[in-house]
Amino acid sequence: MYIKSPLNYTGGKYKILEPVFHAFPKDIRTFVDVFAGGFNVGINVKAERIICNDQITYLIELFEMFSSTDTAKILDRIKNLIRKYELTQQNKEGYYALRAHYNKTKDLTALFVLACYAFNHQIRFNNSHEFNSPFGRNRSSFNSSIEKNLTEFCQALHEKNIEFSNVDFMELDLTGLGPDDLVYCDPPYLISTGNYNDGNRGFKDWKEKEERALLDLLDRLDEQRTRFALSNVLYHKGLSNDLLIEWSKRYRIHYIDKTYSNCNYQFKERDAVTVEVLITNF
Repeated sequence: MYIKSPLNYTGGKYKILEPVFHAFPKDIRTFVDVFAGGFNVGINVKAERIICNDQITYLIELFEMFSSTDTAKILDRIKNLIRKYELTQQNKEGYYALRAHYNKTKDLTALFVLACYAFNHQIRFNNSHEFNSPFGRNRSSFNSSIEKNLTEFCQALHEKNIEFSNVDFMELDLTGLGPDDLVYCDPPYLISTGNYNDGNRGFKDWKEKEERALLDLLDRLDEQRTRFALSNVLYHKGLSNDLLIEWSKRYRIHYIDKTYSNCNYQFKERDAVTVEVLITNF
């Protein structure tokens, strides 16, 4: 059984961990999760050393808090906030009062509780880095499932050798890595822009410039004989990532949905499907 991140982060890989890990090598010294997001991949990987990186500051701060704080204390803080603001699936006023409190104090426990009660559990910010997800009436709450996920996630953070990093992918120093290491990239997808990479959230957006820079970085890793794995989509809702398709031809493509593994790049149904892949150099 895999550990599930307590954060419902956009683009999370929990549901496809099986095919991803099936493609991964069994022996990993240092594992670098370059775009950690909800950290579903990094928290489950078996490696001597794990580096959790993301440019989104509050994500890394939240993981650091989970890692450095006793789990019972975290749960106590969460439940105190729920009581204080009388949070339920119907109490919109309590939710917005907690949101105002977080935007004033930047309290990390309050941020996590907000994510539990937000619409679709979304973590969303404006350009001023103010949390602005709306209330998830009759749908979202801190429930037993999230509590279980949080407890198991924190336990793994405490037990594993995990280092945290909060830099843009181009600022990561990967030059010391070698053939026993693995760099995993799950970047924003160029042809399926989400609210986390539209450039309107106070963080860098993802355009063709960033896509080319990442592919160049992966080529350099290949030249220095460091293993890499890239999650992405070749086709999505009638769009094709031609830059990625052409680049991927020099490496190995693992189709997450095996039914597309024998297709060529011109298959007729591509307009109706999302073709998700893992591209590796091993």
